[in-house]
Amino acid sequence: MISYLEGTVIEKESDSITVMVNGIGLKVYVPQSLLGIAEKGKEILLHTQLIVREDLLALYGFETKEEVEYFSLLMGVSGIGPRLALGILSTVGVDTVRRAVIQDQPDFLSRVPGVGKKTAQKVVLYLQGKISDSFENATLSNLHSADLEAIEALTALGYSLVQAQTAVQSVPKDTPDTVEDKIRAALQSLG
Repeated sequence: MISYLEGTVIEKESDSITVMVNGIGLKVYVPQSLLGIAEKGKEILLHTQLIVREDLLALYGFETKEEVEYFSLLMGVSGIGPRLALGILSTVGVDTVRRAVIQDQPDFLSRVPGVGKKTAQKVVLYLQGKISDSFENATLSNLHSADLEAIEALTALGYSLVQAQTAVQSVPKDTPDTVEDKIRAALQSLG
């Protein structure tokens, strides 16, 4: 199994990069966040997961080992294959998946293209008990209901879930804990 690789990025596509490792070009499917920072000609280090099926041999790469673990966990959910698991991690990231599971909030996941309400509920149910509820990062503390409503309002205005969550998390701590004030402060950080 290929679990780690280091090489030079020689090509970028919409959902993958080709990495030259000792004279061999390996096509690696990566999340959009990683695709955005991978530059042609630059060295890259990837934690990888090799998917072997009778009609498929594909390599998926991530920046951290934690992302690989979540990728594997997501693929354990009935109806989620490697492409959809990668899509979930590309759209919302590990932190949001963890938050959705721990707070029993499948709505965070149902906004991902290709993930409906039933699939999001299956993900949350499947991952409960498999994901630790200890947050090592202070930014992952439980969201208040005002935060959740502000995120929903921002996504209704057309912002992506990731943009909305980032904006709400960047709201100054001294902002009053009302939905309107949080939305106003989040819009200022977005604009």
